[in-house]
Amino acid sequence: MKEIFEYRALLIELVKRDIKKKYRRSILGILWSMLNPFFTMLIIAMVFSSFFKFAIKNFPVYLLTGQLIFNFYSEATNTAMGSILENASLIKKVYVPKHIFPIARVLSSGVNFILSLPGLVLVILITKAPVKFPIVFSFVPVLYVLFFCFGVGLLLASITVYFRDMFHLYGVLLTAISYLTPLFYPKEIVPEKYMFLIKLNPMVYFVDLFRDMVYYGKMPTLDEHLNCIFIIIISLFVGVVVFNMNKKKFILHI
Repeated sequence: MKEIFEYRALLIELVKRDIKKKYRRSILGILWSMLNPFFTMLIIAMVFSSFFKFAIKNFPVYLLTGQLIFNFYSEATNTAMGSILENASLIKKVYVPKHIFPIARVLSSGVNFILSLPGLVLVILITKAPVKFPIVFSFVPVLYVLFFCFGVGLLLASITVYFRDMFHLYGVLLTAISYLTPLFYPKEIVPEKYMFLIKLNPMVYFVDLFRDMVYYGKMPTLDEHLNCIFIIIISLFVGVVVFNMNKKKFILHI
């Protein structure tokens, strides 16, 4: 934390660079942060709403509340994974706290998430979904996901330095996680014998928390918050420990 504070100017510049790089030479620029999840939601909603119209009321909002959180996690961890390798030239020239790079990628994905929120607001307005007071606290699960991504991002970044196949393996893992997260289907339709797979998926707890506040308009229980906090502590502990054990040897492999 001390090094992050000391190098905060560099961290801010790295976040700015990532955002500029993503939208370079794009006509609509940052508007795509809102349009991408919005158009994806429209396509999936048209395909699946007829199947779940009796089980899920206001399906577009249900879908988007899950999709936005999962996309945030997916983008943050995917970009953090290659952050050390992509900044190899800078790491070889000057001393920079190496954990700055995956953290910057996660933060830039957080900015993209914020830019995508108008799409959710637009869908809520179009579908005339009820807006209740708990939505005010919906930033809490977003912060939970942010810190969870810090831990996962540090772990992936350190592993990928030594094991480049992680780029391909993680793509497969993300696909599996997406299907094990109730993004476009209700959790109730999952057979009891497979529910343990849902419960083992950390993203389920973050999606449920965000969806409770935005879609259902209810305050999550203390147990739901504690589950998320426990997952965050584990991910940060593993990520920081693995990263610190290997960071001195990164320069030999990048």
